[in-house]
Amino acid sequence: MGQDTKQVTDADFETEVLKATQPTLVDFWAEWCAPCRALSPLVDEMAIKYKGQLQVVKMDIDANPATPGRYGVRAIPTLLVIKGGEVVDQLVGLASKSKLDELLKKHV
Repeated sequence: MGQDTKQVTDADFETEVLKATQPTLVDFWAEWCAPCRALSPLVDEMAIKYKGQLQVVKMDIDANPATPGRYGVRAIPTLLVIKGGEVVDQLVGLASKSKLDELLKKHV
């Protein structure tokens, strides 16, 4: 995980994500998930690229089952863009750098 990417839990999700002043990209992942590990460097790269405009957080679904359940996360990796406490966009599965960049540009 990059230094501009933050780990969140079920306990701090509301404070860190739902009440955030900036749009937030949430990466739902698990250690055993190969596509998640492949996507991780791209997510970290977007955290650097959009620093100051967008917050990027990661949530381990195995350690934090409540939040993914609340948002209907059925497959990983799942990326949600949350703005003003609401989900405004999502991407499920391994995405290309250009697709991820295109998703984020719409919300910053």
